[in-house]
Formats: sequence, C-alpha cells, structure tokens
Amino acid sequence: MKILLVCAGGMSTGLLMKKLEKYWEENGEHHEINAVGLTEYQDVYKDYDIVMTGPQVSYRLNQIKEDTGLPCDGIPSFDYAIANCPNIMKLANKLYAQK
Repeated sequence: MKILLVCAGGMSTGLLMKKLEKYWEENGEHHEINAVGLTEYQDVYKDYDIVMTGPQVSYRLNQIKEDTGLPCDGIPSFDYAIANCPNIMKLANKLYAQK
C-alpha cells in the first residue's frame, strides 16, 4: 500500500511517518509512505493509493478528495497525537479496501 500523509507543512506527518515505518518493521509489514504539506499533495498524489490527513488540515478533506479522487480520510486527533499506529493502520486498510 502506498500512503500519502498530508498536513499543514509536512512536519508533524513526517514524525508520524517515521513511527509508522518503525511499526511496520517491527510487525513484518511493508508499505510506502510520504508526508507532504497542503501545497504539495497535488504534485504527488498520483503515485499513491490513499491519502490520510492530519487533524490540522481536516477542514480541507473534501477538497483533497475532490482534487485526488483517491480514498481519503482524516486521522483522528487522539490517534495522531500519540501516534497510535495500530489504529492508524486500521483506517489505512479501510481506505485501501475502497480503492
């Protein structure tokens, strides 16, 4: 699965991305992931299967869905804040099933 994370500037999702990569490594999973800011997702979304947003840009979720045509959802604030990788992956798998 190829996951695109979108947040305001790509910084906080960059941290989450590293934690997800570590989680996958520990659990024998392999996925591709990238973290970008709002100004960048339109340039790269075609290379991904799903889009997940940070809570700080959830107000743009409908626009991102419209722009990309990909399964897209916001990561719940609490899961995002504590990097709850199992819950975030449940959401990612649900989105991937919509592809």
